[in-house]
Amino acid sequence: MASIKDVAAAAGVSVATVSRVLNEHPSVSADARARVLSAVKALEYRPNAVARSLRTDQTRTLGLVISDVLNPYFTELARSVEEEARALGYSVIIGNADERPDLQDHHIRTLLDRRIDGLLVSPADGASPLMLDAARGSTPMVFVDRWIPGVDVPVVRADGRAAVRDLVAHLHALGHRRLAIIAGPGSTTTGSERVEAFREAMAAYGLDLPDSYTGQGDFQAASGRRVTEGFLDLPEPPEVVFAADNLMALGALDAIRARGLRVPDDIALAAFDDIPWFVHTDPPVTAIAQPTGELGRAAVRALVARIEGRPPESAAFPARLVVRRSCGEPPVPFPTQSPNPSQSPSKSPSQSPSPVQRSTS
Repeated sequence: MASIKDVAAAAGVSVATVSRVLNEHPSVSADARARVLSAVKALEYRPNAVARSLRTDQTRTLGLVISDVLNPYFTELARSVEEEARALGYSVIIGNADERPDLQDHHIRTLLDRRIDGLLVSPADGASPLMLDAARGSTPMVFVDRWIPGVDVPVVRADGRAAVRDLVAHLHALGHRRLAIIAGPGSTTTGSERVEAFREAMAAYGLDLPDSYTGQGDFQAASGRRVTEGFLDLPEPPEVVFAADNLMALGALDAIRARGLRVPDDIALAAFDDIPWFVHTDPPVTAIAQPTGELGRAAVRALVARIEGRPPESAAFPARLVVRRSCGEPPVPFPTQSPNPSQSPSKSPSQSPSPVQRSTS
């Protein structure tokens, strides 16, 4: 493997000149810069990132602590973060908290010890002293998806309240009145916000949400299965189960099928967090979709702004309701003829400005 001395010898310059070129110092002549870069390419020289970080006080590395890497939502979020970071010249180290505050703290501590330039976190719990210390420390931080109220850290998230209202309106229009929810942990902002939005939307339609129709989950499939089994054992089971995340929805579906019941004939199912699998279930699941890619990219840009001393901005992107067939929706017929080529694109149903998207799946 070539060293910086090999590059200097091949370019006919000093080691100091090579170092200045690699650190983009303006004092190097154009001729010397060209010779150094040519030697770097010919020798396939790779600068020592650790040594460079000691000189520049930057590692060009971001940390990302996500709540559950097995959750397709967070997998997509991590991918968008990595892609945007790479485009901006940063690498990403990912830690999976697995919805456990102790693992969250372990990853935060490890990442800070590695001298990352900035940290993205989707908090598994807002009560961690280490999390609060890190948020108030010198390392730039941005919360993504979830946040800790009262902590002065930029937040990039989805706002699902309008989409939840759209869902309840949709269910009410279909004739459903007994609606139940599998809530996420109350210690997370997303868990508390979604159940509050659901309760408020039901009240707007004059519907009650009794305690027996509110089940406590933990954003894991097993809790969705357990809570749904409890709903099905009630003397008067709900007509609809709304799971506040995709994994709990899959657990709910398992519980329903284990009883020999069918969706939506016996009980309807809807979910927060749309995932690719939902179009392949029978029937396809009506769900609230978050703009996950936009969230990840915007979070990286906000964090890099903090790192570079520019004012970052919090952002809330609207979620939207995707209507399929798991709540008793009438099937959408496929067109019997090709669309009129003269039709204006602005009149296409798929490009409607409405937050409710109708799927033909």
